[in-house]
Amino acid sequence: MTISTITNTTDIQLGIVPTHLGFLDALVPDENGRLPRTESGDLVVVAGTREIIELSPVTLNAIQISAFGNTVPEDTDELLSTMRELGLEPQLVMMVGEVNPMDPADEDATVAQLKVNLEAAVRNNVKQVNSTSIEAWMTGEGPKSEEEFQARVAQNIKVHARAYREAGLADSCVENWNIEFLRPGEFANFTTLAKLQPIISGLNREIGTKFFKALVDAAHCGDSGLTIPENEALIVEVGAADELGPFHCSTKTTRGCFSTDDGWTGALLTSAAQTGKLTQVFVELFRHDDPALQPLRDLDPGHGIDTTGGRTYSELVVDGLIDTVRRLNNLKARGVLS
Repeated sequence: MTISTITNTTDIQLGIVPTHLGFLDALVPDENGRLPRTESGDLVVVAGTREIIELSPVTLNAIQISAFGNTVPEDTDELLSTMRELGLEPQLVMMVGEVNPMDPADEDATVAQLKVNLEAAVRNNVKQVNSTSIEAWMTGEGPKSEEEFQARVAQNIKVHARAYREAGLADSCVENWNIEFLRPGEFANFTTLAKLQPIISGLNREIGTKFFKALVDAAHCGDSGLTIPENEALIVEVGAADELGPFHCSTKTTRGCFSTDDGWTGALLTSAAQTGKLTQVFVELFRHDDPALQPLRDLDPGHGIDTTGGRTYSELVVDGLIDTVRRLNNLKARGVLS
């Protein structure tokens, strides 16, 4: 059955996070800092995004692309400009590697990594930047005391405020920096929205404006150990503080087909909409067999379950977009979204 065009009747920007293309295959630069390309010379992430646009009955507005500090500037600039040519607002999702943002000894190196992508954002007129930069992926240890946790919060505030200032974000095109927490195992410290909150609010107090926002990912909420009602209450609290950023529609544990979600995305998306602060929603899926994500499969075998049901991952993402725009349109029909 061919699905006709589905119009997004809301003011919410709808986009994708193209992690379904695979980290090594599409997103991670090689030893020379070059991003993967197809045989025809296109950037893999551009070719994969073009396929989604061609397949989807839903119009995309934005894309959040994983960004690493060792990518050569020319490739980053080409990636961002080409996404604009496809009609998408490009955003970066900054990651840090081989540094500990919570360790004062790594402060200079962490700031240096962040500045590479922040300066790329400014250079390319990017309005929104995102990051998982409060902790390195799957390498940290949890705090031994509340005092140690607070010290790690304070160091993160220091590092990110410094990067904000040194990159000149206050007088730039960048409107917000959205920070994401990850599930236990991927992170060891900042594994719930409640644990992320003090960094966001502390940063905003430090710089004197609501520039930093919390990126809420339904999958990470679902795997955080907190219940749906507990996460709903936290989203309301963050929204009331005007610190709610983008929302990721993504399913807990499998990170695949939305049919494995068990209600998390719908419940939390509704809570985010009810705050009146929701402006951007992104569909995000991961490949169950992505070689780069073997540590996640070792952490939780559920991450390796094939949920495609005979579809390609591009088709799976399109199904997610259809599901999401239907939800947004019905939230408007019910008066939850204006």
